[in-house]
Amino acid sequence: MFKDAADFKKVYIACGYTDLRCGIDGLADEIQNHYQLDPFDEGSLFLFCGRKTDRIKGLLWEGDGFLLLYKRLDNGRYQWPRSAAELRQMSMEQYQRLMTGLCVDPSIHPSNARYIK
Repeated sequence: MFKDAADFKKVYIACGYTDLRCGIDGLADEIQNHYQLDPFDEGSLFLFCGRKTDRIKGLLWEGDGFLLLYKRLDNGRYQWPRSAAELRQMSMEQYQRLMTGLCVDPSIHPSNARYIK
């Protein structure tokens, strides 16, 4: 489900660090109160990453309940934007880049990162 963005209307990425110990209620509260967006927007995927960049959480409202997605990479790390504590809407192309390990933000240039325009 994480690899295919076709099912998502919008994808948001929470830049910076998020405490991944939060569950559905904590992440929904952060979306609503910190970012002033509606976590109940059907088809909108909200992505969060903690300090360890080999794992992410996603929160998705499906109309009748939340789906909490968790992915931990076996090998490698996500190229997560860390510069600001903001929520950004991503294009589907950026989402696909993130899911395949490519940089989505040109300001991130670790020596092993790949960035494609």
